[in-house]
Amino acid sequence: MGHLRNLINWYFSKRTLPYWCILLLDSLFVFISGFVSYWFFHRGSGLVADFAPLFHTMILYVAVSFIGFFTFHTYSGIIRYSSFIDLQKVAMANILSAAIYMVVNHFIGKAGGEFFVAVRDIEILIILCLATLLMWAMRVFVKLIYDLGYRADNAMNVLIYGAQSGGVGIAKSIRNEKPAKFTLKGFISHDEKLSFSRLLGEKVYPVNDKLTKILVNNNIGAVLISPKRIEKFRNDEYLQDLIINAGVKIFMEPEAEEWKPGDKASTRLKEVSISDLLPREQINVDLTSIGEMLKGKTILITGSAGSIGSEIVRQIATFSPAALVLVDQAETPQHDIRLMMAKEFPTIKAETIVTSITNADRMDLIFRSFRPDYVFHAAAYKHVPMMEDNPSEAVHNNVLGTKIIADLSVKYDVKKFVMVSTDKAVNPTNVMGCSKRICEIYVQSLNKAEEEGLVEGKTQFVTTRFGNVLGSNGSVIPIFERQIKEGGPVTVTDPNIIRFFMLIPEACKLVLEAGTKGNGGEIFVFDMGKPVKIAELAKRMIKLSGAQGVEIKYTGLRDGEKLYEEVLSEKETTKESFHEKIRIASVREYDFNYVKSELEELFETAQSYDCMKTVAKMKEIVPEFISNHSVYSVLDQRA
Repeated sequence: MGHLRNLINWYFSKRTLPYWCILLLDSLFVFISGFVSYWFFHRGSGLVADFAPLFHTMILYVAVSFIGFFTFHTYSGIIRYSSFIDLQKVAMANILSAAIYMVVNHFIGKAGGEFFVAVRDIEILIILCLATLLMWAMRVFVKLIYDLGYRADNAMNVLIYGAQSGGVGIAKSIRNEKPAKFTLKGFISHDEKLSFSRLLGEKVYPVNDKLTKILVNNNIGAVLISPKRIEKFRNDEYLQDLIINAGVKIFMEPEAEEWKPGDKASTRLKEVSISDLLPREQINVDLTSIGEMLKGKTILITGSAGSIGSEIVRQIATFSPAALVLVDQAETPQHDIRLMMAKEFPTIKAETIVTSITNADRMDLIFRSFRPDYVFHAAAYKHVPMMEDNPSEAVHNNVLGTKIIADLSVKYDVKKFVMVSTDKAVNPTNVMGCSKRICEIYVQSLNKAEEEGLVEGKTQFVTTRFGNVLGSNGSVIPIFERQIKEGGPVTVTDPNIIRFFMLIPEACKLVLEAGTKGNGGEIFVFDMGKPVKIAELAKRMIKLSGAQGVEIKYTGLRDGEKLYEEVLSEKETTKESFHEKIRIASVREYDFNYVKSELEELFETAQSYDCMKTVAKMKEIVPEFISNHSVYSVLDQRA
């Protein structure tokens, strides 16, 4: 008895109606419908006279109904989440049962007797219709009561952007969530045909200047973006501004994915950050061919703990390489990469090595021990102001480090060397950009020397050049977010400064495709999309945060900084490549022996740690290096 009592208590502790209760109610509706139908045709006197055989007949019909109930599982749904499909199943079950009634009724009519009573086919149809209506009404009533009883007082009023399948999917999901986090108040659509029509009982609003007023008047707290409209929304600044100016939050999925049964909008939809709203086109790469090239290969990645390097690690790991050799001098971030690999890619052999790429002996040992097939070189000092103050370190880490890795790649027969460069290498105005341009010059001249037989080797050297990536270390967006949280001011260097932005995963996909498909000697330039005005970016972030009284302070361009980042210099042209987002730059070619000699002088000068002499030598190697807002501008005047 104790076990039975525990079972009963467990059963009734569930927040759903037990299935036998649903069966009992549905059976009761069939039973009642039979008596109502018989009364309709025979009135009270007939019902009283035939009550006993009619009672027996309806018990038989209820038993027959179980065939339909079990065939269509009408009892297994959660009543409070009933949908059109559930109502359809009830109708189909009753139709099947009615067909069996007619067969059973035929035999009852032949057998005769006083135990059962034969009813006409029209009476069976009445039973079918009435029982179906009662079952439908019960389900709708339970759902309605539950919705009213669990309506949260603090639920946020929302509109959904997207009035097609994606938006309808979100709408149904938030209506089924209990307790409710969102209360649906309508939809937003660019389709003028749908303007002010109704969808799921709610209005569809057009995108125009009146939308802000509609949002305010309806006390809308957030707009939910349909997964299928995310890309269009990102590129529609007008609609974004209408919503942001109304002080309304925006929720969307981090990535556009198909909704799966049981998914909840409140958990999948996240409040957006400004990086989610920056316009960008979807980038597709040939992952199959990349995977074929990298699968089963040993791959060395420098700067593996950095923002770009770590993403390259993640993406390459999905292609099942034989081994990953990960090099970075930052101990703690490198430890994080080790933990990430152990957790997410436990089957892949990963060597996490803490060392500097400028340690020639250590790097030689690493190459000799692991014999990498591919090298992805992402290690570099990247912060412009820091390198302006430390030009010798820029030369030592960026240029000498690149030369060491490139020379070892040739020595140990690496198939391909892929270097991550920057748009700041084009017409450089700062030390960091110039150091990266010198790196480009060296690897390109080394590739040419191999082809001409001046250097014995078979390594193909490929350079990828792109601009700012969102979420990278030192990115402007997290800096702005911190300043807004602190109450301001938000510091912008110049009201007219413009930058290109790209997501780290998108940039790394292009790096992998360019790197694996390049033939050697190319500088691949990425289409960074639409440039963003930093001052406007700051204003939109302040509005999106809902912060009040946060001001923007213009601090003036930093040393070495320029208003507009370029991807190609004026003397360069581009040609098409294998990908619409990747172009090949035609740049000046340098003689390898000349470059090698110049670099030896540069390294010797840098060892003096004389900033002016070091930068002067850099300007000799890269004549287009004209310092901007820098103490080194005096060198340009002398020239």
